[in-house]
Amino acid sequence: MTAVNEIFLFAAALLAGGIALGALSSRMGVPFLLVFLIVGMAAGEDGPGGFAFDDHRLAFLIGNLALAVILLDGGLRTRLSSFRVALAPSLALATFGVAATAAMVGLGAVWLLGLDWRTGLALGAIVGSTDAAAVFALLRANRVRLNDRTGSTLEIESGVNDPMAIFLTLSLVRAISQPGGMGGVEIALDLVAQLVIGAAGGLLGGRALSAVIGRLHITEGLSALFICAAGLGVFALTNLAGGSGFLAAYLVGLIVGNRKHRAGEDVLRAMDGMAWLAQSGMFLLLGLLVTPSELAGSALPALGVAALLMFVARPLAVWVTLLPFRFPWRESAFIGWVGLRGAVPIVLALFPLLAGMPHAQLLFNVAFVVVLASLLVQGMTIGFAARRLGVALPPQSEPALDVALTDGTTRLFEFEVNDASGLAGAAFSSLDPPGESYVAAILRDGRPVNREEGPLEIGDRILVVSQASGADTLVSYFTSRSEAGTATARSRYGDFVLDPDAPLEDVLAAYDGAPDTPHGGTLGEMMTASLPRAVVGDQVSVGRLRFTVREMNGETITQVGLKLD
Repeated sequence: MTAVNEIFLFAAALLAGGIALGALSSRMGVPFLLVFLIVGMAAGEDGPGGFAFDDHRLAFLIGNLALAVILLDGGLRTRLSSFRVALAPSLALATFGVAATAAMVGLGAVWLLGLDWRTGLALGAIVGSTDAAAVFALLRANRVRLNDRTGSTLEIESGVNDPMAIFLTLSLVRAISQPGGMGGVEIALDLVAQLVIGAAGGLLGGRALSAVIGRLHITEGLSALFICAAGLGVFALTNLAGGSGFLAAYLVGLIVGNRKHRAGEDVLRAMDGMAWLAQSGMFLLLGLLVTPSELAGSALPALGVAALLMFVARPLAVWVTLLPFRFPWRESAFIGWVGLRGAVPIVLALFPLLAGMPHAQLLFNVAFVVVLASLLVQGMTIGFAARRLGVALPPQSEPALDVALTDGTTRLFEFEVNDASGLAGAAFSSLDPPGESYVAAILRDGRPVNREEGPLEIGDRILVVSQASGADTLVSYFTSRSEAGTATARSRYGDFVLDPDAPLEDVLAAYDGAPDTPHGGTLGEMMTASLPRAVVGDQVSVGRLRFTVREMNGETITQVGLKLD
């Protein structure tokens, strides 16, 4: 029992220490996940902890389990509406983009590390995909609010690109390790099988799980545990059937998270805790697996591979891949920069070790250095890059409560009156929430108050019933009214707010002088024609006028911002 308790004490100290250090370092912009990796390295055989750990099979098992939980949680938080503007570019990035990145990195690794071309391409495949854990965690931790097109493309790509990376890695490892390798037809059939079986497993498993959850009457905590267990079951079954379990896990989360009776906030909070436990445990274990003294000999060429990936291969692959989708160059540049690498490359680097492939340890060490460099350089500059490239939207607070009501299409929101909201001192009668929504009650010190009791005060809580489709507009109305928030919104959207139903000719005459030629239709019709798949933040310039989509309800533009250039 003494040995068991010592292991428990060691694990608890690592986890608690990583969280405490991460909380401090995150104020300086250092990613949480990087801290867990460093804590794991410090506890290893070369660090003060002195704990020797080299069980690659255990690390591979825990890594796969953790990634499945992370992808399941990511799917739960992805809205189906995001697919309207991001599905096609995300799939292109997850397939062609990954292959192009892997090819460029692989060829560079041949020169930098002196590897043969097949081993170099294997390294490119290992580090070629973005990591869902890193992307989901760092976007949330940095509180970067992106427009739907950019944010959804990043999230969906990182959730579905693992099958391509795994397929490329396994194919190249087999080709190097097995006599005769694999034929081209066999490789193509393997890729199709992984994608088709993975998609089928995820869709069927997600629908079945949604049907079961709708009939269960259990607490929110048990609901989250049930979703997690069922998602892991689908992950394992899909892998056994020859498909991509990672793709299946993501699709299960996507379907369950967007079913008629959506997962409530308590379920998402519980799943968030499980996802963080999976991420932190995985990064600590992978940090333990690395021997820092072995990295010294390959550190410089490994940093060269990391620089090639971050500054050349990923940005170029993203730019070429997104050309047909007419992404604004600023958004393409941001997506190219935020190609974060996390645990996936390290887990994939275990494949060559388990297969006994030549240069396997070198590939693992290089992959680890690439991940460290990506988290340090790219992870710490997400906020700066978003602001510098102009793809960040004005910050927006989240409601204190967001609950789906029994009909599934109506939601109950709770907003707190605080300094940031800008609502303190406003009369009750001035509250006019947009769309199909109304103020159900105002609470003060835990009790309902009448409209005659005076203006809103700090600490009041406003309960609003609204259609789910208008949630984003409603949240913006109640959380972006402060002086600082208004100034930020003006700098992004312009000084004037226009009705999209206003005649375009009248708008041009009022702000730009009499137009030279008549312009028929409304302002909204012009914006919709110019922006077929508009998202908040998109812009159209007419003469010296710059029109910006300020608010949307579903696919309909409800507010347009105007700035005079």
